[in-house]
Amino acid sequence: MEIAPAIHALRLPFRVPIAPGTAIDRFVYVYLIYGRTITLIDTGVAGCEIPIFDSIRSQGREPSEINRIILTHSHPDHLGAARAIQNSTGCSIAAHPRERAWIEDVQLQNRERPVPGFATLVGGSVHLDRTLEDGDCIGLGDSRMGDLQVSHTPGHSSGSISLFMPAEGVLFSGDAIPVWGDLPVYDDALASVRSVKRLRGLRGIRILLSAWDEPRRGEEAYRQMEFALAYLQEIHEAVLANQDKDSSDLTELTRKTAAALHLPPQAVNPLLARTFAANLRVQDRKNLLE
Repeated sequence: MEIAPAIHALRLPFRVPIAPGTAIDRFVYVYLIYGRTITLIDTGVAGCEIPIFDSIRSQGREPSEINRIILTHSHPDHLGAARAIQNSTGCSIAAHPRERAWIEDVQLQNRERPVPGFATLVGGSVHLDRTLEDGDCIGLGDSRMGDLQVSHTPGHSSGSISLFMPAEGVLFSGDAIPVWGDLPVYDDALASVRSVKRLRGLRGIRILLSAWDEPRRGEEAYRQMEFALAYLQEIHEAVLANQDKDSSDLTELTRKTAAALHLPPQAVNPLLARTFAANLRVQDRKNLLE
């Protein structure tokens, strides 16, 4: 999908096995920026290098032109194909320093944040060639496109980043902006709220490009951020309402809260429990948005 002449979006479906014979259908967007070389934002899961390379060839370019991969964070659906792509192209890889440990040692990530089917989703560890800090600018080698401006937007993960291209009015938000009604995944509830508010405060966004939502244009981009903030508050209220003060059973809390939020039963998994536990850590705050 062409977002702008130099920016293409690829919607990559994948399946997360949650039990023998059972899998959840998911998708992730990755983004290609075409200049004199090619910049790839996120890589999808293992095996996604094939549709990425096919897409590049369909534009009359070659995969070997990928000069850099920018990872918005280290989770499997963003990191999974990085090793295969780097092995094929020799490209560099950049991310926030707080993501380094899980990028360079995927088994550490699997131990600290187990995900169903992790081994099938991640092709292996990669070395981080450049660390990206808040306020950094990434030159794209084309004066018409200008630079990518890095914003540290933690919450979904501690080192999540978003990238703004002022010349095109394009914001690449990774997983920083939750999608109302979809599976919520974050490690820090308050940080998530603050990150969405920060992105909402950016002027000049004409296109919002999320990893887990369709491209949003014009005022709809800002509305999506308002919806995200309302969803974060709704989740927080549901967790507090379903908490049993006499029990520390996180699995039961996750089941009850998921039902209250009208999430499907198969969504009750360790990642969702991790999200709801993040709300428990700030249970003294009734309103996350204040």
